[in-house]
Amino acid sequence: MGDWVTVTLLRKSDSHLPYNQAKGFHDMPLTPQDFVSKWKRAEARERQSVQEHFIDLCTLVGHETPMQQDPSGTRFAFEMGAAKTSGGSGWADVAKLGYFGWEYKGKDSDLDKAYEQLLRYRDALQNPPLLIVSDINNIVIRTNYTNLPTRTITLTLDDLLTPEGLKTLKTVFFNPEQLKPQETIESVTQEAARQFSTLANVLRKFGEEPQAVAHFLIRLLFCLFAEDIGLLPEKLFPKLLAQTRRNSKDFAEVLRQLFRAMNTGGYFGADKILHFNGGLFDDDHVLQLDSDAMDIIGRIDGLDWGAIKPSIFGTLFERGLDPSKRSQLGAHYTGEEDILLIVEPVLMAPLRREWERVKDEVRGMKDEEGKEKGKTSSPKGKKEVIRKKISKTLLDFADKIASVKVLDPACGSANFLYVALRLLLDLQNEVLNFSDEIGAGRPYITVTPAQLYGIETNEYAHELAQMTIQIGYIQWLRDNGYGFPSEPILKQTRNILNMDAIMTPSAYGTSPKSAGEESSRQNSSADLGEAGSFQG
Repeated sequence: MGDWVTVTLLRKSDSHLPYNQAKGFHDMPLTPQDFVSKWKRAEARERQSVQEHFIDLCTLVGHETPMQQDPSGTRFAFEMGAAKTSGGSGWADVAKLGYFGWEYKGKDSDLDKAYEQLLRYRDALQNPPLLIVSDINNIVIRTNYTNLPTRTITLTLDDLLTPEGLKTLKTVFFNPEQLKPQETIESVTQEAARQFSTLANVLRKFGEEPQAVAHFLIRLLFCLFAEDIGLLPEKLFPKLLAQTRRNSKDFAEVLRQLFRAMNTGGYFGADKILHFNGGLFDDDHVLQLDSDAMDIIGRIDGLDWGAIKPSIFGTLFERGLDPSKRSQLGAHYTGEEDILLIVEPVLMAPLRREWERVKDEVRGMKDEEGKEKGKTSSPKGKKEVIRKKISKTLLDFADKIASVKVLDPACGSANFLYVALRLLLDLQNEVLNFSDEIGAGRPYITVTPAQLYGIETNEYAHELAQMTIQIGYIQWLRDNGYGFPSEPILKQTRNILNMDAIMTPSAYGTSPKSAGEESSRQNSSADLGEAGSFQG
């Protein structure tokens, strides 16, 4: 008897496909070349290609598909339900809880917008360690760890042909912890403060007044921050350093041009610059620089300025500027844990208790609405009345959070005020997310830095306090999927006063009441009214 020969016959419709695809999904592994060749040619619209692309990725890295690993769809699934911060409910295109949330867009779409959308889902997805967006041509991976800088990794189709690119993709599916940033936000912040302290020493040797040095460095700090989060053109400072060949006079001139553009908005070379001002860029003055200063600027640009932590950066930076306070950096600042020991019980605990009562009340109304829906004889108007009452109850409490005013009569560089602002933003965001989840809709976040009041005698601490608050606010909006403030990006505030609180007890027209007392929503921004007060 002769040897048997097995012949695999392909259907006519399969004959144009690579052998592994024609045979079936897992019969043979998909090679990187197969994957890249297929998806470089793909022209299908977003909805048509999402699931097939992701299934191909699973095959490429040897991972089970969502249906194979989790038929129930509770922990690994396509179109996993998620409440949206912007209102209503939405879907994360793919989610593997404990690993990643994944949002797709069509080819050449705005992936930054997709990332903002994913940020609004992350709480409902149990805050996965990775947030990923893709337009088929690119896979952008961002880490999502509390108190750690955000690490961003972009994989192009061609990157998947390399061992390193394929290894990174496998890590996403099997061990995302390997992508966890090693540096903490605190270590990045302290290194930034050290470098600025060195730069301050270099600038002082030219005989500049401490306030002039502080003002210039705060401007430079904000520019580096704005560059790293996308408010200024990407890699702006490396380009300027290369363009001027680190010639200090030429660099100072282009920096003046940049400051002028940031003052009013407009073009800086070929780049369109947003309107920033807010009092920080109201002139184009640049201090004298030398080769040492240029070297330091080159080094500090390499730090992750988008990850600096305002609650500790202010005090560290202040000590670097003031020769009389040049003790070891970080040795004496009030850490966030200590700040929370005051802010939580004094400012937040009364609001949190009220929020629990509001939630209970709203849940009761939702139950009542559900009962009315089940009644065939229930008047249509009654259900609408209940819905409006739910919406008003939640909106009233969100407005109350936005009406709270906080005073620090010795604010220093505003560490306490920044932490208070962040906690108020977090609580209002929780209210708005709850409103979304129960189908009541929601407006935009309304807590702002205008709710913060401070008094400080030291001139450069006073200016730095305003920047600490502004940077913290912009960071929070970005990190929670709200984009950036409208122009002007920096809103000028007169709530942080440069004076002595003891010598001027009625600086805001009235004496502040104790923290935790309910604030009046009718007070104007010029009148402190019933504010929470604590000393920083």
